[in-house]
Amino acid sequence: MGLFSKLFGGGGSDDASAESDPVEYNGWSLVAAPISEGGQYRTAGIIRREVDGEMKEARFIRADNHASRDAAVEHSLRKAQQIVDEQGPGLLQREHV
Repeated sequence: MGLFSKLFGGGGSDDASAESDPVEYNGWSLVAAPISEGGQYRTAGIIRREVDGEMKEARFIRADNHASRDAAVEHSLRKAQQIVDEQGPGLLQREHV
């Protein structure tokens, strides 16, 4: 990708914003997917679960920012656990949480 493409947001994904490996939690698959923004990383992730033979997912984005990707991944996974604990199976009835 060329310099101008990077400057103006063209093409490809940023490895810093790539999804983490899934973490299993109480029958759910949690994936941290922090978003790189202005040198920081926003808390975001995906919560997945198989329902009636079909993989369902809910995505979330929070306002929390972190100086490092590792901190954002850790916080995103904790936030995903909290969402699962609070909302349970009902969260899959919505597209975004």
